[in-house]
Amino acid sequence: MIDAAKDGGVKLMVAYRLHFEAGNLEAIRLGESGKLGNLRIFTSEFAQQVAEDNLRVSESSSRGGGPLYDMGVYCINAARYLFRAEPIEVFAASANNGEERFHNVEEMTSVVMRFPEERIAMFACSFGATDVSRYTLIGTEGMLVADPAYEYAMEIRHQLTIGGKTKTRTFPKRDQFAPELIYFSDCILKDKEPEPSGIEGMADVRIVQAIYESAKTRRVVELPELPVKKRPTVDQEIHRPGHAKPKAVRAKSPSGEAA
Repeated sequence: MIDAAKDGGVKLMVAYRLHFEAGNLEAIRLGESGKLGNLRIFTSEFAQQVAEDNLRVSESSSRGGGPLYDMGVYCINAARYLFRAEPIEVFAASANNGEERFHNVEEMTSVVMRFPEERIAMFACSFGATDVSRYTLIGTEGMLVADPAYEYAMEIRHQLTIGGKTKTRTFPKRDQFAPELIYFSDCILKDKEPEPSGIEGMADVRIVQAIYESAKTRRVVELPELPVKKRPTVDQEIHRPGHAKPKAVRAKSPSGEAA
């Protein structure tokens, strides 16, 4: 896709909505500010119950089904933009409780990613557990908990603890999709390279592939160095007011309930 876009003289942007969302951009700012000290650990859990007839479980992982491509990529991307670095190796394990709905895909996957400067990121994603969407960024002097962290139809909440004192902050629900379109349009009109670019998407896909390899072989998989690329910054925040959840047409939520 990157090569085709370049050969065709067109822009390519990956639709990572959280690169324009206030709560996640504020987490980036806090991590870079030094208030948390030297960043050491990232942990995340992202899960939901998915109905048996949903595309997410009816298609095999090779066709984009399963929790890793659908939900785990958010955890991978968050670890990368919070640590401002690329992982150098991954180790993973998948589990399956034997239910028929997980015949084509894994029920859940747990991953450990080693980053430069001996930093560790750990996450678990699941299609067979109760709803959860959070991450924790831990430094030598403090920690930040974002819960929920990855949602688009509700507020994002932060719990910041430094020196034994905890403060909470809420980022109200907002339209996370309009900013992507506004930003991408601006890149086209002003001939700017988008962030997140095609390379940003490739960076995550290669990690997903390494995770599947590790889970299959039960071995650590090393990742080759990635070309230097732009990362999301607070300057990318674009605010558009939240609105009611769109009414679905002949569709259901992943859980099987009417959307």
